[in-house]
Amino acid sequence: MFKVTTKSMQWGEETLTLETGKVARQADGSVIATLGETSVMANVTYARKQKPGQDFFPLTVHYQEKYYAAGKVPGGFFKREARPTEKETLTARLIDRPIRPLFVPGFKNEVLVMCTVLSHDLVNDPDMVAMIAASAALTLSGAPFMGPIAGCRVGFEDGDYVLNPTVDDMQDLRLNPEQRLDLVVAGTKDAVMMVESEAYELSEAEMLGAVKFAHEQIQPVIDLIIALAEDAAKEPFDFQPVDYSDLYEAVKAAGETEMRAAFAIADKQERTAAVAAARESILSKLSEEQQEDSNLGSALKKLEAGILRGDVVKTGKRIDGRKTDEIRDIVAETGLLPRTHGSALFTRGETQGLVVTTLGTGDDEQFIDALHGNFKSNFLLHYNFPPYSVGEVGRVMGPGRREIGHGKLAWRALQAVLPASTDFPYTIRVVSEITESNGSSSMASVCGGSLSMMDAGVPLKAPVAGVAMGLILEDDGSYAILSDILGDEDHLGDMDFKVAGTENGITSLQMDIKIAGITPEIMEKALEQAKAGRIHILGEMNKALSGAADFSIHAPRIETMQVPTDKIREVIGSGGKVIREIVEVSGAKVDINDDGIIKIASPNAEAIQKAYDMIHSIVAEPEEGKVYTGKVVKIVDFGAFVNFFGKRDGLVHVSQIENRRLNHPSDVLKEGQEVKVKLLGFDDRGKVRLSMKMIDQETGEEMKKEEAAE
Repeated sequence: MFKVTTKSMQWGEETLTLETGKVARQADGSVIATLGETSVMANVTYARKQKPGQDFFPLTVHYQEKYYAAGKVPGGFFKREARPTEKETLTARLIDRPIRPLFVPGFKNEVLVMCTVLSHDLVNDPDMVAMIAASAALTLSGAPFMGPIAGCRVGFEDGDYVLNPTVDDMQDLRLNPEQRLDLVVAGTKDAVMMVESEAYELSEAEMLGAVKFAHEQIQPVIDLIIALAEDAAKEPFDFQPVDYSDLYEAVKAAGETEMRAAFAIADKQERTAAVAAARESILSKLSEEQQEDSNLGSALKKLEAGILRGDVVKTGKRIDGRKTDEIRDIVAETGLLPRTHGSALFTRGETQGLVVTTLGTGDDEQFIDALHGNFKSNFLLHYNFPPYSVGEVGRVMGPGRREIGHGKLAWRALQAVLPASTDFPYTIRVVSEITESNGSSSMASVCGGSLSMMDAGVPLKAPVAGVAMGLILEDDGSYAILSDILGDEDHLGDMDFKVAGTENGITSLQMDIKIAGITPEIMEKALEQAKAGRIHILGEMNKALSGAADFSIHAPRIETMQVPTDKIREVIGSGGKVIREIVEVSGAKVDINDDGIIKIASPNAEAIQKAYDMIHSIVAEPEEGKVYTGKVVKIVDFGAFVNFFGKRDGLVHVSQIENRRLNHPSDVLKEGQEVKVKLLGFDDRGKVRLSMKMIDQETGEEMKKEEAAE
């Protein structure tokens, strides 16, 4: 009934297995990839015909993590997997980015790739397994895919690169100083197609070495996919790209001069209007048949790309007049918004981000429900890209894949320089509102995020800046690397290469290639050119940092204290009674974790001190010989009980009240009276013994023996 084909190999510490022919047999390609005990099923289907008028490639990639894969039930009320999580969205993007450029040019049939996590061993992250499964399924499907690709994750520990580090090793890297890198690389046999990383000030050489290491490690996986395809691949789909060379020549003849003049305009809005006018002029000169040709959009894009690309490579001059390594003018400002905790406006050319930082308490941490377990995050970065930022109208909805991806890139770049939570016990939320965009708004979010956090008083280890690099690679091998690319250069170029970091090294790297990969030589040059750009931007940011405000007066103050773990129950009390009382009496927020770390938050310093004193009185032990201020809580024939240390009471014997004989303690004391007492010690039964007569009740000072005797 089944014609099963299986291929296996040892890959790092685990066995990698690819299997097809048993499940989802009606899909064009179906592969279950297993690494260790993590299994992901990838299914590929594609339309045999292009939709009429289709002028783009409709590739859709879905990645789904099923909770049953880790033996869990989804949280929430519905107990069913709902909208994609951030991890699922980011993984879908990771898979989409390297496979999209590898479909035969001109192929515009709809393609669907669905990856489903079936089993998760909590050791091997399923994202790279999904990428391998998707590549294998595409290779088997017969679709015009110029793969296969493979991907892997690389860590960097003690100067050595680590292949496919475990989930635990990659969890919250900033709390693990031994691990300095979380790098994902995807590529073909010959070239790297995609890079995504979170790093801790790695040098350009270390980062390039990691990329090379990853490319070497994926080679046997590519061979395994090819071996599977040799036994199980379907017949290739008969696809021949449409020859629209005649249409292109007509378009070129109709408007090359006008289009070239339009691209010579430096201002984005004027240039956009001129390019639109040139297109309209071209259309007016074409026949009705040519205007209705579905390849007209491709012909126009080819003309635009040829003009932009050819001039840059030949002359070294870009459409806005800059040199290839020149950064646009930068204006950085901080402290714009009076009531926010921190704010910055970062403008680079026609790209601008208004970035705001808010400081919160432990209650504001984000709970994340993941396959490998639940955890909290105290650093949040949200990126918004409204239509007005590019002068357009459009529907405003929730964040899409682009917003989530750009926000995560900025998050990776900045979190490497955050202070330890023990030193700065705040939840930090950074929101980047992109108010203008013409190239690399994610890197503007990095720069603005760094400035706004420092404006809020966050003690970053160092400022962080980011720059987007581009590439134009011609058929003859000539190329130009562009610093701080414009939107048009990104759209019509061959590479989007974003690098963020401090003066000391790289904290994040993202690369997308639109052609069949680039060489290590080009990547090395791009990294060095990006470093020069980053240092320049940091210099411009420093001009704004000199005027940055101190810690915002509107932000909550947080003090931390450590209590013994065996005292946690006493601080919380039965049913939370004690901690609720502390909050009500002091007016401060109090948060305690399982390690005994207590965070006390309030804008009012007195409230923090009150809560601190109340907690301290619960967990601390009274010291013998020390003087305390207490209140008389009960008077008996043989003395008085005084509450002197939190909820702790002690007895002042009648002989220790004054240096004279008393008929009854009530002669000099009454309940509720404040007195000064010295802790004499504990009796055989552990009862507290206190003395008043040794202490001057007015000053609280201990009296000398002669004074006490008098």
